[in-house]
Amino acid sequence: MSEEKRTMCALVKEENGPGELVYHTDMPIPVPGDEEVLIKVHCSAICGTDVHIIEWDAWSEKRVKAPTIVGHETVGTIVAVGKNVTDRHVGQRVSCESHVHCRECWFCTHGMPHICANLGILGVTQNGAFAEYVAFRADCTFPLDDSVPDEAACMFEPMGAGVHGVEAAEVEGKNVLVSGCGPIGLTAISAAKTFGAKMVVACDLIDDKLETAKAMGADYVFNSGRDDLLAEVKKLTGGVGMDAAIDVTGAGAALNTALKCLRAAGRLVCVGLPTRPVTFPDMADDLIYREIQLTGISGRLVWKTWEDFAKVMAGPYYKLDRVIGGKYAMSDYKAAFEAIHNGAVGKMILYPGR
Repeated sequence: MSEEKRTMCALVKEENGPGELVYHTDMPIPVPGDEEVLIKVHCSAICGTDVHIIEWDAWSEKRVKAPTIVGHETVGTIVAVGKNVTDRHVGQRVSCESHVHCRECWFCTHGMPHICANLGILGVTQNGAFAEYVAFRADCTFPLDDSVPDEAACMFEPMGAGVHGVEAAEVEGKNVLVSGCGPIGLTAISAAKTFGAKMVVACDLIDDKLETAKAMGADYVFNSGRDDLLAEVKKLTGGVGMDAAIDVTGAGAALNTALKCLRAAGRLVCVGLPTRPVTFPDMADDLIYREIQLTGISGRLVWKTWEDFAKVMAGPYYKLDRVIGGKYAMSDYKAAFEAIHNGAVGKMILYPGR
């Protein structure tokens, strides 16, 4: 880093409440703490969380304290290390586990740091990666193999949610339904096939997404708004139903349909976050009496999910070019967010300094 350079560009949520991000070119470059590294950001992907922060939903209101630099799906090179950092070094390329665990609570001390009781979040509760530089705790960075492109490295954090869903579904030898074929759903499809699912059925409301789902490993695809998904699943499974379902939509209608598509003693894994209350009108017959297992996932297993996603990316099903929706200079961020609002498929990636 140049001795003269003291400021950087960044996207800032300036005020609590609904409102756009603001592009700055005069933000101070952070100084890493004793247990942190300073990362020169190569690129960062836009997450639905970033959109929620702009819109200021209830989740954001509880967590974000403006002004904050947002962004958490990122990759870069370490350019400085804190005095207590011994297992990371300058010149190392890393991605970031955005969930910062406290290392002290019951969950952290019992092997479950991903559901830490005092969880911090990069770009939410602390300054994030929509910037030229970000300071971040060293043990929450993931060293990258040289074979992983920057754009793929951005996907470890967001797509890890889909992979974690597959891990929770225990898909080997099973018939699996994936509801929702956005980038995370597509990753879940590829991961399910990579880890031995017998059959993967995918559903969505948009035909173009279903075509991509087929290219990324889905054996059968159905348009949820046009096809009778339950009837189709019954045909494919001899009337039994699916062994596991992974919902990436968070939509009540999709969750209820997935529940009905499961066989008795099947497992429903919830990955997508609902934006409104979800009810199960036939809960007794659909879930309780059929001994359905219902579970959620939070983030990624550290570092198992990351290692599993590396296997997915190296396999025959995952298609990075089908997951990326567009590439933009960070200064052109408004166009990237507009593409998302207009329904563009895939992740939008921002490059600082372009």
